[in-house]
Amino acid sequence: MNRLKNKIALITGGAKGLGASIAQHFFNEGAEVIICDINIDKAQKTANKLNGNAYYMDVSNSSSVQDVFRKIKTKFNHLDILVNNAGINGFEKRQDLLDERIKINNQQSKEFSETGKIESHFDVTVNMSDEEWVTMISIHLNGTFFCTREALKIMNNINKGSIINMGSVLGTTGGPSSPHYSAAKAAILGFTRATARELASRNIRVNAIAPGYIDTDMTSSLGDVKKIVKSGTPMKKFGEVEDISWAAVYLASEEAKFVTGQTLSPNGGFVMSQ
Repeated sequence: MNRLKNKIALITGGAKGLGASIAQHFFNEGAEVIICDINIDKAQKTANKLNGNAYYMDVSNSSSVQDVFRKIKTKFNHLDILVNNAGINGFEKRQDLLDERIKINNQQSKEFSETGKIESHFDVTVNMSDEEWVTMISIHLNGTFFCTREALKIMNNINKGSIINMGSVLGTTGGPSSPHYSAAKAAILGFTRATARELASRNIRVNAIAPGYIDTDMTSSLGDVKKIVKSGTPMKKFGEVEDISWAAVYLASEEAKFVTGQTLSPNGGFVMSQ
């Protein structure tokens, strides 16, 4: 399989989990991979397995992003594929929110079944700190913009390329415990469509993947929330990283040469659209 033969592909957040899986699939399809991550040790280990390159990058820091892309331009002089994958879920240090969501969900179900009314409420937005909001937007949305802007300084010179942005089903449905994450992902989908229209004349395709709930390190902290999600998913399970990685391979390849401004959403039926 050589669908990405001789392509140069950069994956942010590529040290582990979904990003590492995408990098592996790209490598298997013949691409030369560049792993960018805030954890440079893990990034280097992943890159070594794939005969690739690793760079420290904080996607929320414009200077950090610019520095890496300058190095890439000097070393490779071109870039074919960018995957904006770096992100956080916002629960890494907030197990209390997950516990509270389970508690309130159970209370609401009990109240509604007994009285037909809901008296308990899950208050996330009113209790969210400035730091939580800004950090989420900075990593997901600003990071996607910073990396796309710098990648285009290389891709525009060859009038060809594929940019893949990582969205989420929560960017469409909203998440009751993650307004900041949902807002960032919704904005990324809008950014994807806008840049796809802008760059079509340059033959640079921009698409998004909006995964449903996938078994990764990012979702491992969800605990009993997983039960709620699975019950609301027609296929009654979480997806696997390979489900997303194959979508990325397709969008990066010539098989998707007439696809731009689109969102692929492997989600087990959690969200269905026309």
